[in-house]
Amino acid sequence: MIKLTTLSVALLASAFTAQAQDINQARKAIDAEQFESAKSILKSIIKAKPSNGAAFFTLGNVYLTQSVEDSAKIYFQEGLNASESGKLNYIGLGQMDLDKNDMTSAQSKFALATKDIRKKDVQEFVYIARAYMNTNKPDYKAAIAILTRAAINNSQDAQLQLALGDAYYGDGKQNEAYVAYRSAFQLDNTLLRAKMQLGVLLKGAKSYDEASKAYNEVIALNPNYGPVYRELAETYYKIARNKPSQAAANYKTAIGYYDKYMSLTDYSIHSRMRRADFLILIEDYIALEIEANKMIELDKVNPRIYRYLGYAAYKNGNVDVAIKSLESFINAPGNKVIALDYLYLGLTKIKKGTSADGLTIDPVAFNAGLLDIKKAVEMEPLAVQDLSEVGKKLFTQKLYKESASIFEFGANISDSKTYLDDNVYYGLANYYANNGKDVKPDVIALQKSDAAFERVLVASPAYHEAYLYRARTNRLLEKDDVMTKNYEDYVAKVTALGAEETAKPAVKAKIIESYNNIAANYANSDKVKAMEYFRKTLELDPSNAYATESMKTLK
Repeated sequence: MIKLTTLSVALLASAFTAQAQDINQARKAIDAEQFESAKSILKSIIKAKPSNGAAFFTLGNVYLTQSVEDSAKIYFQEGLNASESGKLNYIGLGQMDLDKNDMTSAQSKFALATKDIRKKDVQEFVYIARAYMNTNKPDYKAAIAILTRAAINNSQDAQLQLALGDAYYGDGKQNEAYVAYRSAFQLDNTLLRAKMQLGVLLKGAKSYDEASKAYNEVIALNPNYGPVYRELAETYYKIARNKPSQAAANYKTAIGYYDKYMSLTDYSIHSRMRRADFLILIEDYIALEIEANKMIELDKVNPRIYRYLGYAAYKNGNVDVAIKSLESFINAPGNKVIALDYLYLGLTKIKKGTSADGLTIDPVAFNAGLLDIKKAVEMEPLAVQDLSEVGKKLFTQKLYKESASIFEFGANISDSKTYLDDNVYYGLANYYANNGKDVKPDVIALQKSDAAFERVLVASPAYHEAYLYRARTNRLLEKDDVMTKNYEDYVAKVTALGAEETAKPAVKAKIIESYNNIAANYANSDKVKAMEYFRKTLELDPSNAYATESMKTLK
């Protein structure tokens, strides 16, 4: 009987150890970003031992990571009934409350999760801190406060130090993050993520060579640790952005590392979507369209895939596929639509309505596209930065009204990096749209043109052409006094630059234009002054017909 009891205890201990190893195996798979493998392990644990609350909690967190909230909630709620560590699931539900901005409910659940825990227990606090970091609106300061208090009782926990490093990193405290990551790796030298994050800090500081060196140290410890190759890929992406002349080679290196990362994960639909996100970053839309079509074969109902297909099809000129895909994504219930979705949909509609020679656009298609672009800008004002090149293309095709409609979005967004260009082109487009021989000037459009050039001069006083175009615009508006002042300002500004500047043929022609228009304005009210300006024209161009004939008339 004694032997039997001993054996039973041994078997129980063995079973517990195997169970513990299984959940640790799942956690390692999660750390390696092998989420499908982790889910499989955790589901087998739950099936074998439904009392394992930690397995429910960990599985729920995987689903939250993958943005599958319904499944996450099911496992958290079921996990509350588990007899072992079931209270951890309050933390998962608390994070979901944070996602809904329900702070009171979240804190109530966190309190239930930590009720009656031992003084040196830190695991619950680590998970709560991560809930604050992983929510839709991360609160890194709250996470730091929780972890700092927990560290008073147990500072030697590697996972606590890793979480503290992530919290400091998120809060922009690089030095503190470095200390925490270093401590985490010193406490547990198998914790490769902590060592990898030291490289992430260097990447954030734009020390790309040092970051790559740090990542290679991780690879030397474990060449099969997948996330480090993703970080290398993202580092080479950053290098490419900072060295445009070498961008193609660095993008190629980046995608090579990303494919290595993929080979070490589970090629699930979620890891494929993460790769699709990276293809968008490196602007490889041909590869993105291929990848999106492969993902649709794997999962015909996941709406996010249609976003990728829509983006790629738009960039690759497949307008019908782009419109259908983006509308499918935007109209699917529960999708988190972003500004870029509406922006690309609007631009695709405009592209579809543009004639093959690029010289005309169907007004119905153009206006439909503008409505979607307006939605995009309302959601994210800086989306206007992606419109500038579109507006310039329309401008070069002499589609001035359409060009003005595009540039109008960015002309009032002062934080945009294209703000100055947008106002220059907005002013020019409205001016040229109303400068034709058989065109009846649109007063409102011309007033907007004048206002745009005024903003240009505020942002860039040295852009003297703005004075000239303000003068031309006010001439069309028949505001002769304002026109005269604008021309005078232009002449004064370019003359101040010296004889070398005014001797340039293009500048000389504009000065002559200024003198003739100023003279014409004075012709009916002050003949002496008018003749003075015509003489200035003839000093620069003795054969100028307009000045010569006008002088004869005035005499």
